[in-house]
Amino acid sequence: MPPVVAQQAVDWWLQLMGADASAAQRAAWQAWCAADPLHAQAWERIQQVNQQLSGWVAPQQAGLARATLAPTRARRAARRRVVQALALLVFGGGAAWQLEQSAPWQRLRADARTPRGVRRRMVLQDGTQLVLNGGSALNVDYSPQQRRLRLLEGEMLITTAADARAFVVETAAGEAQALGTRFVVRAGDDGSTRVGVFDGAVRLRPRQSPGDAQVLQAGQQAVFGVQRVSVLTPVHEDSAAWTDGILIARGMPLAEMLQALQPYSTATLVCAPEVAGLRMSGSYPLDDMGRVLATLHSLPELQVRRLTRWWGREEVLLEPAAHATR
Repeated sequence: MPPVVAQQAVDWWLQLMGADASAAQRAAWQAWCAADPLHAQAWERIQQVNQQLSGWVAPQQAGLARATLAPTRARRAARRRVVQALALLVFGGGAAWQLEQSAPWQRLRADARTPRGVRRRMVLQDGTQLVLNGGSALNVDYSPQQRRLRLLEGEMLITTAADARAFVVETAAGEAQALGTRFVVRAGDDGSTRVGVFDGAVRLRPRQSPGDAQVLQAGQQAVFGVQRVSVLTPVHEDSAAWTDGILIARGMPLAEMLQALQPYSTATLVCAPEVAGLRMSGSYPLDDMGRVLATLHSLPELQVRRLTRWWGREEVLLEPAAHATR
């Protein structure tokens, strides 16, 4: 189960505890369950262990648990800790790597990190060149035997330097070993990892199925999770245009485009299921999110709304234009 889905399921469980959950909350939860089969599976798992959970956080403690969700800075931090602990309790070790490595204190202590909206170029001790996308965090672990990077979150473009030591990028999904190359790695919020190769080759090893490794050649990309590697597809050089502050979309699904834009937005970018597959093309300036959202709002199929959720999180919702739903 992807860690982000596990945490969302637990978050919904906490919100719906007790009898005072609103009708709007329950409707939103039902929409979440219906949006993705993984959501339904996660909620089924919650149901299966509900008795154990009730013993750990009893119904009479629901008020305390919901108070943890209140929109203050301290309580938001406490809420994350509660959600992460419960996710590990309910879903077990499958979520452990990402929950541990991407915890707020791990990001703060990362060897290299970038805030949203900021890109960073750096050169490692062996001459390897990196470009970190906005909202990225990375640990560097060089030893006499190997060169290992741990991408905790975000995305980076890597141009490896010649060296006898193995070069490995580790993410929640597993490992990507460079075979003399220039490649891009993006850690997804759902625990998956996307790798695209521009020069050389990269061997992908899923965390739980290392024997199912696959090698990507130049011009190929794939998404892999802890158990398998997806079908290999072509990758365009301009998929790394974010390093120059531009997102180039070529028939990109809207949901995927919003993921690429997220490192440059302080608000959470989401879209309704009805428009998630809408194909987008064009060039978008990453350093001017207002202009990008205005462009999307001008499309006849879409409308853009800004929302403030009850726990204080700002959200930008892209949904079908009113005239398109008639």
